[in-house]
Amino acid sequence: MAGTTVRQGRTRVAIRPPVLADAADFVVAARRSRSLHHPWVTAPATPAAFSTYLARMQPPSNRPFLVYHRETGALIGVINISNIVMGLFRSAYLGYYAFAGCERHGFMREGLHLVMRTAFRDLGLHRLEANIQPGNVASLALVRACGFSKEGVSPRYLKIKGRWRDHERWAVRAD
Repeated sequence: MAGTTVRQGRTRVAIRPPVLADAADFVVAARRSRSLHHPWVTAPATPAAFSTYLARMQPPSNRPFLVYHRETGALIGVINISNIVMGLFRSAYLGYYAFAGCERHGFMREGLHLVMRTAFRDLGLHRLEANIQPGNVASLALVRACGFSKEGVSPRYLKIKGRWRDHERWAVRAD
């Protein structure tokens, strides 16, 4: 895998920022995961879409991370910190998805804990917010397992695949 490790530790996974050299492996993983991601998310599934994703996720407003297996280097998933606002707010949004074959093994939970540590300790954020469609049981289970609390429901919050969809608002704070 290209790039350098951001965090390791005693987990089975590590995280690092994606780089252009990841395009081929990423696209293969995204294509193989279409049915897993449907209808929740559409991962970049072409080299051009991956390049656009990298351009859109540039710091300081965004921090993308690949979650990968420490021993094999295999891509496990993606966790994005986006729309970072500092100053008095010190908050950001969180988006994520696992790749097919890596779900339901606890890998994304481990990866999300590493990203949370990076967000709170290294970036100095106070709060991360995840907005999740109510039917996305796996995603809701992940944020619960990582200590997020449900704050409410946002009706018709995001337009996904041409429809405005309700989302549950979950958040975790550094304290």
